[in-house]
Amino acid sequence: MPEVQEQKASRERLSRVRLYLRQRPVMLVLLTALTVVFFVFVAALSRAYKDQQTALGSRWFQRGIADLSGKRYQAAVTDFRAALLYSRDNYTYQLNLAEALLGMNRRAEASAYLLNLWDRQPEDGLVNLELARIAAQKRQMPQAVRYYHDAVYAVWPSQQEIQRREARLELIELLLRNNAKAQAQAELIGLSESADEDPAQLNLLGDLFMRAQDYEHAVAEYRASLKADAHNAKTLAGAGYAAYELQQYSLAEHYLQDAIKRYPNDKDSAERLKTTEMVLRMDPYQRQISQTERDRLVIEAFATAGERLQHCAVPSGDGVGGTAVQGPNLSDEWSALKPQITPRGLQRNSGLADQAMDLVFRIERQTSLSCGAPTGPDLALLLISKLREGSKL
Repeated sequence: MPEVQEQKASRERLSRVRLYLRQRPVMLVLLTALTVVFFVFVAALSRAYKDQQTALGSRWFQRGIADLSGKRYQAAVTDFRAALLYSRDNYTYQLNLAEALLGMNRRAEASAYLLNLWDRQPEDGLVNLELARIAAQKRQMPQAVRYYHDAVYAVWPSQQEIQRREARLELIELLLRNNAKAQAQAELIGLSESADEDPAQLNLLGDLFMRAQDYEHAVAEYRASLKADAHNAKTLAGAGYAAYELQQYSLAEHYLQDAIKRYPNDKDSAERLKTTEMVLRMDPYQRQISQTERDRLVIEAFATAGERLQHCAVPSGDGVGGTAVQGPNLSDEWSALKPQITPRGLQRNSGLADQAMDLVFRIERQTSLSCGAPTGPDLALLLISKLREGSKL
């Protein structure tokens, strides 16, 4: 009997094992299915949460953009910071927050955001431009120039050429304000190479070249503009002024006359034209005039210089820069030479005209240092001295 019971128990255990083995695949399938369903459910919840966070961040961002456009900077800062709660590393949100902070003149906070953004994308044009402006406001010229250069050659999301041009114009203005004319000239030449034929742009370039004292390029830009708009009084005046500074007085006269015809109230151009005409009329070195006319101009110049001496006390000697030199002063020289400066005296002595004009030029230069810039005929003679120094009659 015991053996029979043991065999029966053994058969029951074997039966239970067989039943478990038949049920195990079914259980594994069920567990796997439940696991998949659970993960899908969790992923869906996570996605829904992220979508909700993104939507909330976007909603706050759009409010910030509206406030920033309306120059409500405090509200914009609040909006962008709320947006960043839902997307802490969002590059666009941080950039616009920096813009709003700059609108409130909170440069230190804005700079912190911008420098972080620059580390992430050093080729971003707007980030470089804002960093350049901050450095310029702090009078940190080397840093400002570097960031402006980076902005000029950086990547812009839209209207790339326009944005680069505006960045370069800001740099040029900064250089001109700081009297860095050589650097400004180099930047202007680079800007002019990419300029189109729009007269307004060409006029702006001409004006900037004038401020940088690059008169040759200024004339070129004004003349290019006049090809499209030949009757623009402002452009004609600019071209005349640039030619005047280049001592190209015949060309200056041409442009200034046209400028005044089109805008008679331009007092500056009228004064330059008056001086230009006197230079052209009083210059004894001009070609195609008779010897008699040349002698007459020398005599008139000599008399004008003498009158200038009577109204301007010049220190003894005629050293440049106020440094006296030994020998007769200018008044004594003029008085000693005066009896010889006659039509007959000039005809008899071929070198006398050069001697007289040399003294005239020294008088005009020295009196301009001692008594300030001359006007009228004295200014014309001073300009002729710069134009003709070293020339022979």
